[in-house]
Amino acid sequence: MVHRHARAARRSAVTALGALVLAGLPAAAAADPAPAAGTVPGAAQTLGADRPPPHLLDALRRDLGLTPAQASERLVNEAEAGTRAGRLRIALGDRFAGAWVRGDTSQELTVATTDAEDVPAIEAQGAKAAVVRRTLADLEAAKEKLDAAAGRVRTLDTPVWYVDVPKNRIMVQATSQEAGAAFVEAAGLRGEDVGIRMTEARPRLLQDITGGDAFYINDSARCSVGFSVTKGEQGGFVTAGHCGDPGDTTTGYDRTAQGAFEASTFPGKDMAWVATDDQWTPTPDVKAQGGQEVQVTGSAEALVGAAVCRSGSTTGWRCGTVEQHGASVSYQEGRVDGLTRTTVCAEPGDSGGPFVAGAQAQGVTSGGSGDCTSGGTTFYQPVNPILTDFGLTLTTATAQVTAPAPQDGTAQEWAAGRVYEAGATVTRDGVRYQCLQTHQAQGAWAPAGTPALWQRL
Repeated sequence: MVHRHARAARRSAVTALGALVLAGLPAAAAADPAPAAGTVPGAAQTLGADRPPPHLLDALRRDLGLTPAQASERLVNEAEAGTRAGRLRIALGDRFAGAWVRGDTSQELTVATTDAEDVPAIEAQGAKAAVVRRTLADLEAAKEKLDAAAGRVRTLDTPVWYVDVPKNRIMVQATSQEAGAAFVEAAGLRGEDVGIRMTEARPRLLQDITGGDAFYINDSARCSVGFSVTKGEQGGFVTAGHCGDPGDTTTGYDRTAQGAFEASTFPGKDMAWVATDDQWTPTPDVKAQGGQEVQVTGSAEALVGAAVCRSGSTTGWRCGTVEQHGASVSYQEGRVDGLTRTTVCAEPGDSGGPFVAGAQAQGVTSGGSGDCTSGGTTFYQPVNPILTDFGLTLTTATAQVTAPAPQDGTAQEWAAGRVYEAGATVTRDGVRYQCLQTHQAQGAWAPAGTPALWQRL
């Protein structure tokens, strides 16, 4: 007998949307021959943003104060904005300073540059231009200095630091001005380059109670299933690394034998995967509200400002927005880098559960501060690094069986199952392409047919 919840019926195929048409493309992009009308899906269709389930729209209405129509429009706008931002990132090159969306329906895409001469090109793509002092690469380099300093000094009084792209600066969350200033000085950074946000909130790990489907570790602690994955013929799921160590046994939500932790990383990162027994079948489903489910169709990374929702058994299905990527957090148990900071609330017991943006997997709940009564901040471990580090393939509604390709960081033939970072270059059938949005490639997402994810060079 397969131990799983009843699954919602698959949605029927939808009519294909036309490809996006954008003015002012760089010369390299303009060289890509125009596809026949109706044959290439747009960003919303590629990422599944054009067919959101009603319970996702209802959660966005409740948590972001949107009407169902606004929620639908927001998901489509965010999918399209990710593609435009990716194209502009390539066009701006070293001058690129980040991108984010704003507005109730994410109708405003802003792309930042360090050169005012780029403004007309950005505006020609329908985006708002921001001219700033530091490139994204400069900001990330400054954050790396904080990361290095955190290895030398205690950071419990400066528990969070990150790149704030809209403000074009590094931010340090500290319990006092003195603690924040000392951390900045230890990193060799100037005070005017780093903002210090004063707060008594200290992120903590959200463990012990299930989020999504429950699973139990060594018949004692409980965590939650993140996303279903496969490794070759072996099925399983990803979750938070602090939930268990390699070799720890697990039982499922029904307390029957389930599997064991194959790999786990914590601290440093907060990621793990559990290999399950044959009777447990991986599915693309994520528990939502009212017994409903969301089907994951991929792992395209959401922009800053995009809406995200989280599943957890303590507080249920909750939504908010992405605030920053690449945050560093010092928990009492150790430091974790590369987390995404969100406005989604969470409470102890929601740890390990899945974050999604529309139909796109984003990550697994790590920890946070606050609660769902007064509001809070929650961090998630992005899913694409988990897939890369452990050589896993995300289970999606459009199933793929290709094993992940080696992550050697060099230009090579495109391969399904490989995680591609924005800006990566590949070849496919003798043609070179550059990645617009970080994602794990699928067989149905070959570059020539997915201009939402790839730009021909």
